[in-house]
Amino acid sequence: MRNLVYYVAVSIDGCIADENGGYDAFLVEGDHNSVIFGEYADALPGHVQRAVGIHPTNTTFDAVIMGWNTLIPALDAGITSPYPHLRQVVASRREREVDPSVTLTNDPVATVRSLKQEDGADIWLCGGGELAGALLSEIDRLVLKRHPVALGSGIRLFGEAAPAEYPFTRTRVREFASGVAIEEYARRAG
Repeated sequence: MRNLVYYVAVSIDGCIADENGGYDAFLVEGDHNSVIFGEYADALPGHVQRAVGIHPTNTTFDAVIMGWNTLIPALDAGITSPYPHLRQVVASRREREVDPSVTLTNDPVATVRSLKQEDGADIWLCGGGELAGALLSEIDRLVLKRHPVALGSGIRLFGEAAPAEYPFTRTRVREFASGVAIEEYARRAG
């Protein structure tokens, strides 16, 4: 069965973006990019892959689910299909016009459960925090790119999810000279 993997950049105080949805505080250069451009190249937008000469393998991810607000920066840049190499699903509470290559869902939990039953690589939960909070019970793995910055306030890792216990076990931590640490967690059974 496929896993839902929440792979996301996060500040040391647990924010995935600032109050306006910006992520400029996160480091775009550094030795941590060896993992981002290597192991997680499937999670790079198509235009970035083309710019740096990476060809997607879809061995890590072959599907992505994101919230509408996560899609907006791409739409603002004129990119209607940011991950053309992946099956793209966008969660929204209301009807919206999307590129024909993008599936719109108003029930992300049912959609993820259905995707998990299909054959393929893992499913990438791209963001945002509110969607991650709604899907918390479905997340199998976390891969957090922890950046050495405190935002103070902003969009939280799991939004404003109601308190509930979802135990994870840290399985790996890689620290880089850039100050970024990539932390991996797996959901604990039980």
